Amino acid sequence: KFIKSMETTHVETPYSLLGVDKDASDKEIKTSYRNLAKKYHPDINPGDTAKEKHFKKLSAAYEIVSDPKKRADYDNGKIDAKGNPVQQHYGHYNPSHGRPQTDPFSQHDMDDILSSMFGKNTRSNRRHGFEQDSYDVQYTIEIDFLEAVHGAKKTIQIPNNKKLDIAIPKGIKEGQKLRLKGHGHAHPRRQTAGDAYITVHIRPHPFFERKENDIYLELPISIDESILGKKVTIPTVHGPVDMQLPKGVNSGTSMKLKGKGILTGDQYVKLKIVMPKEIDSELAEFIQKWSSTNSYNPRKQWGKMG
Repeated sequence: KFIKSMETTHVETPYSLLGVDKDASDKEIKTSYRNLAKKYHPDINPGDTAKEKHFKKLSAAYEIVSDPKKRADYDNGKIDAKGNPVQQHYGHYNPSHGRPQTDPFSQHDMDDILSSMFGKNTRSNRRHGFEQDSYDVQYTIEIDFLEAVHGAKKTIQIPNNKKLDIAIPKGIKEGQKLRLKGHGHAHPRRQTAGDAYITVHIRPHPFFERKENDIYLELPISIDESILGKKVTIPTVHGPVDMQLPKGVNSGTSMKLKGKGILTGDQYVKLKIVMPKEIDSELAEFIQKWSSTNSYNPRKQWGKMG
C-alpha cells in the first residue's frame, strides 16, 4: 500500500526517475537508464551541477531496480532508495537522499554511450562521484608498403600545431592501431590526459601483394627464359635476388623464396610467360619450321575438344 500510495501521489521513486513502470523488464530498465545517462552524465555536461545531481539520483535508482534482490526488497518496502532497511518510518521516505557507493553503470556501457555521441573511444577511471579522468583521441596515417614491412619513423600534425612522433613497428598490418599513452585530450577538471590511437593505412604496392606475413609476386618472364631455363633476378621486399628457372617452365608455376616475406614469412613467385610485342620474321620462320616437325599440342589430353 505504501508503494502504491507513493506512485499515485507522484512521489519520486526509482521507477519514476528512470521513466519506467513498476513491472518493466530488465532490458527496458537498462535501455531507459542508458538513454538518460546520455543526457545527464556529468562528463557530457561539465559544470552543470543540477544535471550531475540528477544523474546521481538516476544511478541510485538504477542500482536498486537493476539488482533482482534489491528490487524485490524495495517493492516490498523493506529498503529505501538508498538500499537501507526501512524501520517503520515510511512517511519520511526521501528518495533524493543518499548516493550509490559504486557506479552501477558498467564502464563498458558508458564507453558505448560516449563513443556513440562523440565518435571516439573514451577511457574512465571513476573514483569519487562520477568523474571521468581522460579522453582518448583518434588519428589516421598512411604509410608506404615497404614502410609497413620494415618499420619506419613518422611524424603527424595534431591540433594546436603540435607534432607526434610515431614509431611504426615492422610488419604492421592494414588498419592496425598504435597507442600513444598520454597524448589524448586532457580532462577539463584534471591534469591527466587520454591516449592517442593512430590507425595505420598502408598504400598498395605496384607489384607486391601481402597475405598475412607472406608476399606474393607475379613475375613476367620471356619465352626464351622459359624454354632455356635461364637465371632471372626477382625483386623482394628485402632487395633483389637471383633465381634459376627450370627448363621449359610454364606460366602459372609458383616458386617459393623462403624467408623473403614479412618477419618470418616467405615470398611466392608466380611465373607468367610474356610474348614480345612484335614477332619478327626470323622468330616466326623458326617457329613455323619447328612446329612442322613436332607434334606438340598442349591440349592433346582434351581429345577432340582440343
